[in-house]
Amino acid sequence: MTAAPDQSTVQRRRRLKARLWKLAAHALLLGLLFVMLYPVLWLISSSLRHQDDIFHEPGLWPTSFTLQNYVNGWHFFQGFTFGDFFINSFLIAFLCILGNLVACSLAAYAFARLRFPLKNLFFALMLGSIMLPVHVQLIPQYIVFLNLGWVNTYIPLVMPKWLATDAFFVFLMVQFMRNLPRELEEAAEIDGASFWHRYWHIILPLSMPAIVTTALFTFIFTYNDYLSQLIYLTSLNKTTVPLALRLFIDSGGGTSNFGGLFAMSVLALGPVIGFFLATQRFIVQGFATTGLK
Repeated sequence: MTAAPDQSTVQRRRRLKARLWKLAAHALLLGLLFVMLYPVLWLISSSLRHQDDIFHEPGLWPTSFTLQNYVNGWHFFQGFTFGDFFINSFLIAFLCILGNLVACSLAAYAFARLRFPLKNLFFALMLGSIMLPVHVQLIPQYIVFLNLGWVNTYIPLVMPKWLATDAFFVFLMVQFMRNLPRELEEAAEIDGASFWHRYWHIILPLSMPAIVTTALFTFIFTYNDYLSQLIYLTSLNKTTVPLALRLFIDSGGGTSNFGGLFAMSVLALGPVIGFFLATQRFIVQGFATTGLK
């Protein structure tokens, strides 16, 4: 008969087995990460290849590197650089972020902290607007903006944000503000604080995670918006990054500048990734405390 292994041997085997399982799990996650990032890696690799080698050279690693695609893409449009389109996109995104933060936070404060007739009905109607497809509103909105003479301006892209039309962000802030202690407002009200004082000095500072989350997603949605900008912007001097990237395809004479397209696409990813990395701590905190976890 063989002797049973002692307790220390059993523990070592268990620790070894746990480490092997952990190693296998990390290897699987790294493999899935590579699969998910492969299109981005291919995009970056293609932006560093010669125009003629993009679709003929296999693998991710280019045989020869060139930065000419970035130079050609940046100066592709006569009279404009791609930086002009970045400025247009940033301007629209900034105005949309400012509008959403002001309008949605005011609407959320009213729904979360104030009492007024038919509040629950209005809140239900606001939530119901989330289920309304944007394509249903497209033609009526275009007719209105066309009659107002706002087509080919930034107003149709920015004005709705100042009217709290993004019900998701209103709901996000409402859920966050409902979790804030009412005693803070009651104490300020006893001291004579007005509505605006309580909103500006108490609620907004405490709602910073929800505000940062709203700002980030507003930036991403606005910066990447192609359909609305395609409909309302018609002149090149008002073109944004998504529209400019589309102009590289079939740019004239039946040819497409894929090298410049991929190079400028890599640059277009930078602001979104940078904004996300700078605010990810607030995003996690904002979603974890709004009932959406």
